Amino acid sequence: QVHLVESGGGSVQAGGSLRLSCATSGNTYSFGTMGWFRQVPGKERERVAAIDSGGGTSYTDSVKGRFTISQDNAKNSLYLEMNSLKPEDTAIYYCAAALSGWLPLLPRYVNYWGQGTQVTVSS
Repeated sequence: QVHLVESGGGSVQAGGSLRLSCATSGNTYSFGTMGWFRQVPGKERERVAAIDSGGGTSYTDSVKGRFTISQDNAKNSLYLEMNSLKPEDTAIYYCAAALSGWLPLLPRYVNYWGQGTQVTVSS
């Protein structure tokens, strides 16, 4: 069983930065694609960013130029650097892993989910 554990969430003012981390119990290179999703109460889970095994990346339009996804296979970890944060970025952020290598990473392709970490951006 693969476990994904997120960390790095918290509260920040608009314009600030946070770095999310996702530690995996498996080897990150065994996944075709890894990514980050976010969800607010009453809304569907939204894709944020994803990275495939070849280093290709995909971002949702609202975070392009502000967020950067990366992974460190030696540490079996996935990261999301979030800059210029806005109140509308407030959500629970989930780490995800898929055996397939499709980009963008859609929820129906995800095989493993983390428990989530809260990000709150105040104006």
